[in-house]
Amino acid sequence: MKGWNWDGFFEYLTNTYILEGAAVTLGLTIASMTLGVVAGCVVALMRMSPFRVLSNIAYFYTWLIRGTPLLVQLIIIYTGLPQIGIKFSVLEATLIGLVMNEAAYLSEIIRSGISSVPKGQSNAARAVGMTDVQMMRYVIAPQAARIIIPPLGNSVNGCLKTTSIASIISMEELLRRTQVLIQEKFMVLELFVVAALYYLLMTTAWDLIQRRIERHFGRGYDIKADAAEQR
Repeated sequence: MKGWNWDGFFEYLTNTYILEGAAVTLGLTIASMTLGVVAGCVVALMRMSPFRVLSNIAYFYTWLIRGTPLLVQLIIIYTGLPQIGIKFSVLEATLIGLVMNEAAYLSEIIRSGISSVPKGQSNAARAVGMTDVQMMRYVIAPQAARIIIPPLGNSVNGCLKTTSIASIISMEELLRRTQVLIQEKFMVLELFVVAALYYLLMTTAWDLIQRRIERHFGRGYDIKADAAEQR
């Protein structure tokens, strides 16, 4: 039985092929979350709309996407839709699947954050003559952000790891490239540990960023934290 190969482990720890896969994973995460937040805002506003048709469409969308696995969604988009003449590249299918999935979950986070702002705030804004856009920008959004950002940050962390599912449709991200090398080099444990370390590095880096963002938006609400920061 072959033991642990330290030389192979350290060789692939800095392997360019693996590093490029990690870069693709990071790029997919940034693109998916950016587009997912935009789409999630639209879905959240539709869900909160007084027009029943828009609200029902948004509800059906979140029910459908949240109720089915991302893996199944990706397979349908990449291998199922071509049967009816709709064909996407691997990258397009991956982004569509990830963005649709993130938008469904983020819309509920955004909706709950907006709903958490007391009605009296919007009434006061209207009383001083603010338009709906001004009210959202200056009154509701800043208060909702404090509620939205922690779960939103956790979604970024989850999305970074969820990109690995795209390997099932041959997306050349970190896990897929790791699997390709395993088939060539037969170093299963070493290469999977390398991939795990890269995922851990990226999620740890984001955790540090998220904490700073949360502290920034938490100013004015946590008196002890503000006092400590001023020292």
